[in-house]
Order: sequence, then C-alpha cells, then structure tokens
Amino acid sequence: MKCLLYTLLLSPLASAFTTSPTLPSPLSTTTTSLSSAKDTLAADAKSLNPILGYYDPLNLVDAAFWGQDQASTIGFLRHAEIKHGRVAMAAFVGYCVQSNFVFPWKESLSGAAFPGTDLSPPEQWDALPLGAKIQIILFVGFLEFYSELTPGEGSDVGLTHYMRGGVPGKYPDFDGVPHWMPFRTLYDPFKYSKSMSDSDKQRRLLVEINNGRLAMLGIFGFLSAQTVEGSVPALAGGGEAVQRGGNGAVRASVALRVRGRGRRASADGG
Repeated sequence: MKCLLYTLLLSPLASAFTTSPTLPSPLSTTTTSLSSAKDTLAADAKSLNPILGYYDPLNLVDAAFWGQDQASTIGFLRHAEIKHGRVAMAAFVGYCVQSNFVFPWKESLSGAAFPGTDLSPPEQWDALPLGAKIQIILFVGFLEFYSELTPGEGSDVGLTHYMRGGVPGKYPDFDGVPHWMPFRTLYDPFKYSKSMSDSDKQRRLLVEINNGRLAMLGIFGFLSAQTVEGSVPALAGGGEAVQRGGNGAVRASVALRVRGRGRRASADGG
C-alpha cells in the first residue's frame, strides 16, 4: 500500500523529466534513415510527453558517439534509456518487496535464512554471501553479453545491432543457448502478444518508456530518502525501510562484524 501511494505521489513528476528519445515502432525502426531519425525522435517525444515534447539540451543526438553517425547515436540513446528504465522498474518493485517480505526458503545450502526486513534493501544486498553476489552478477553479465551478439559480427545468433538499424530494447531469443526452460525469450514467453496489432505494440512501448522514467525517479527517491532524512518530502514518514539514514552498506558490514564476534564469543564460551 505504501509503495502504491509513493508511486501515485511521484507520477506527476515523470513527464517533467523527458530526457532521451524513445523507441519507435518495430516496423519503422529498421527503415529509419539518417535524415529521418531525428524527426522520428521528435514525433515519439511528443507522443510520450505532449507538454514537454522533444528535449535534448545537451544535443546528444549530434554527439557522434564513438565516431558513429547520427542514426547510430540515436539507436544507442534509445536502447540505453529503455534498458535503464527496465532496470529501474525491477529495482523499484524489488525495493517494495524486500522492505515488506522475506523469502520463506533458505538462502544457501548451509540453511541460513534470507536477511530480514529489519534491514533495508541495500543492507540486505550487503548481507548476502559473496557466492550469492557473484552468481547474480555473472547471470546479469551473461544477459548483457548475449543481448549484444550480432549475426555476421563474430556470432551466428542474436539480432541486428541497435546501432546498425536494429530495434532498440529488443532482446534476442535464447535459440543460440542450450537450455531446459520451456520458453525461448524473456519478453512474452507465453506468446500472449502474438496476435497483437502494431498500433497496440507501439502504444505498449511508449507506456514502458514512461513507466521506466517514473521508476528511475521512484528508486532514486527511495535511496535518497533512506540516505538523507527529509530529502524527499513525499516519502517523509514512510516507515523504517525508507527513513533509515546513513550509509547502509557501511552499517550492515559493521553489524555483520559485530554478529560474527558475538558468535565466536559464544562458541569460545561454550
């Protein structure tokens, strides 16, 4: 309930931070030429935020990242925003869940339980065993590596790269990786969108971009409120998970050291 309230409070702010352009329809992406790429950006930006419209004060579309042309730079910016929006949505939902719920199964083969809600989500991460952190980082690293594979550029699997005319934000199927899972893709594994019209797909893409922007504001609002008390007035009085101030990683590591000493002292005394 608290997380829903925070989302509603922050939602009017989302449209005020239209930073980079958005994902066009799959049909238009592969045919976008250098001369029309910026026009497509402006049109998409207006659809996402009719009040602010196209907003690029740093003129990033003409920055020629890595010596590439404008269309390639725009593809990179679009892909970056979509990816960071998805990460932020996962982080926001994860923060809400971890602040109120503890997984009932064991954390490791040793039988240790997951960190409790007496710790904030950043503190819970710090309290995880090193092996668990390495597994998570390697899995995310694999997903990142696999998403960049491009046919004809050292790989037989993957998709046309988003800086070479591919669709920004689109993730390849797992056909190139042996796996036991029944689905082939991260997006819509049960094929619910198979018969969806192109207009509906475009609308859902725009919704995803705006939700990602709101989630970026939301997760940084949580972290700011946790670190600097009163820095986010909308979250003032939001409970212990939000109001804990200070450096969570430092406090959690200190707590673990204290607990470790306590266990050693108990063992010596026993």
